[in-house]
Amino acid sequence: MSSELELDSFMSLLDAPSPAVLATYRRDGTVKLSPVWFRYFSGYFEVVIADGDVKLKHLSRDPRATLLVFEAVPPFRGVQVSDEVEMSRANLDETRRSITSRYLDDEASISFTKSRAGSGVVVRIPDRSAKTWDLAAITS
Repeated sequence: MSSELELDSFMSLLDAPSPAVLATYRRDGTVKLSPVWFRYFSGYFEVVIADGDVKLKHLSRDPRATLLVFEAVPPFRGVQVSDEVEMSRANLDETRRSITSRYLDDEASISFTKSRAGSGVVVRIPDRSAKTWDLAAITS
């Protein structure tokens, strides 16, 4: 079941270069939290993780992850998804460029993408578990 309708009113948050945190699980079950860049695309939240990053090791062993996207300014909205991830190298550079262009200017995004070409994994979390919040009613 997709959360598309629920997320419609959050598209300005999801289209912005919003802060996001990815949670993965260590072997002992403890959580590793990492700031990440993301995009919301075709019903999935996508993050590119560099080869050699410990998060890939965690996800290879335990494919569960949580992504938290939020605003640090009013109305303090947020979206959280928790699910098993899909990992792929398909469209890696294109996805990385799309994501970095949300956070960096064009020149920096191109340079960043070229410097990491072909290295990494696209991690996709489906939106079916999306939970949202909006504190506008209590902060205004």
